[in-house]
Amino acid sequence: MSALPGAPLRPSLRLLGDDLVGRILDEAHELLRDPGVRVQDPEAVALLAGAGAEVAGEVVRIPARLVAAALATAPGSFDLHDRSGAPAVRYGAGVVQFDPGSSGVNVLDPATGDHRPSTADDLVRLVRVAEMLPAYDAQSTAIVCGDVPAGVGDLYRLFLVLLGSAKPIVTGAFSPRGTTAMVDLLALDAGGREALAARPRAVFDVCPSPPLTWTEFGARNLLDLARARVPAEMVSMPLAGGAAPVTLVGSVVQHAAECLAGVVIHQLAGPGAPIVWGGAPSIVDMRTGVTPMGAIETAMLDVAYAQVGRALGLPTHGYLGATDGKVLDAQAGLESGIGALVGALAGIDLISGAGMLDSLRCQSAEKLVLDAEGIAMARRLLGGVATPTATLATAMIRAAGPEARFLEQPETRRLFRGEQLLPSPVIDRASLRAWEDEGRPDTRARARERVEELLAAYRRPALDPGVEAAMTDLVRAVGVPHGLAADLPGVAAARA
Repeated sequence: MSALPGAPLRPSLRLLGDDLVGRILDEAHELLRDPGVRVQDPEAVALLAGAGAEVAGEVVRIPARLVAAALATAPGSFDLHDRSGAPAVRYGAGVVQFDPGSSGVNVLDPATGDHRPSTADDLVRLVRVAEMLPAYDAQSTAIVCGDVPAGVGDLYRLFLVLLGSAKPIVTGAFSPRGTTAMVDLLALDAGGREALAARPRAVFDVCPSPPLTWTEFGARNLLDLARARVPAEMVSMPLAGGAAPVTLVGSVVQHAAECLAGVVIHQLAGPGAPIVWGGAPSIVDMRTGVTPMGAIETAMLDVAYAQVGRALGLPTHGYLGATDGKVLDAQAGLESGIGALVGALAGIDLISGAGMLDSLRCQSAEKLVLDAEGIAMARRLLGGVATPTATLATAMIRAAGPEARFLEQPETRRLFRGEQLLPSPVIDRASLRAWEDEGRPDTRARARERVEELLAAYRRPALDPGVEAAMTDLVRAVGVPHGLAADLPGVAAARA
């Protein structure tokens, strides 16, 4: 850490020495040469072969010179923009930012506390809550809408987010040809494909399959995004002990090899297109066989691979702040808070995962408001200890006198908001008597009340009626052949 004299030090977390980062990259290059990477999209294979990679069927051996050339053209920073065109998420700028976790198949029902399949109306509710919370710099396509046909699901949830939010969006297409219609939808919102490329609103998660495989849909998405100049966010998912080496460092090596191969494919298709070094790794719990997203080792994997990505000069992403807990209990708060704090200290550019329960299977609006408090605490820690007065303490102590009149001092009134994080009522700091007088509300009850307050205050961001109509027409044209209902699930709620 370094700072100007008198300026606060920014706390940070590193798990790897420079020599170990070098060894990780050396072994990742070895893996790219032997055994190589499986690439299952024919066009991606042809691009690699044409650039000089050795190809035998689906197996591609990528030489170090191709990796170096790809890293030389991949940008070290870029911005995502809000609907107005203003930069809102800064990748590679040294700013830690957060968005909700995505792709949950269930939601935590606010009334019953049960997990149930998620719907389009649930997504609308989640979008509205995230829109109202400044902790979230971006939205996400947070859940799978169970009342929407799977063949159009990725496009549809992006559509609902665009209807209800002005923030940037973290999304993804999980079929080989799913990206095209989604980019078309974003282009309508942006004012055309050139405007979208100049001021991208969304980043697309793109996932290799462990170990060392870029499937047809993963590789195809890399190609399509690179050519559209829409940012791609690689989400490598080594599972330590299951689909990757059991050692944390071994899984980081595998992550690096998968992502380096992705960077090569992407940059061959569109040199200079923005790409993010990201992931959602986990250990495999050897007692249960599950992949615990709240485990400290899972967080350590994110910290380590992000450090490798920064060493390569690439923007970074991490999947942290989630929990394996099933309800808003002590486990959920413990695991989510530690994850968000670790990611912030690691300096990861964008951290996904807030709101998620049950190892990323369930999303909760109530947990989003609780996680927003943890995010605020992590950001406060990153702010460090400032020196906003000429003397550190002597002038204030003398002015307060032996009677300790600190509350009367102008500096107290002027500075306390910068010195202290003032949480929302989700965090209980009242006296025991005050808590009892309020009916002994627990965290879940306070979170539910906060969600209702945010929903009542929400006002839908302006969207040009002509653009909205064109977006609706596109979704209908793509969705009806897949069985999408004519009344478009969730749209009435989004427009209410």
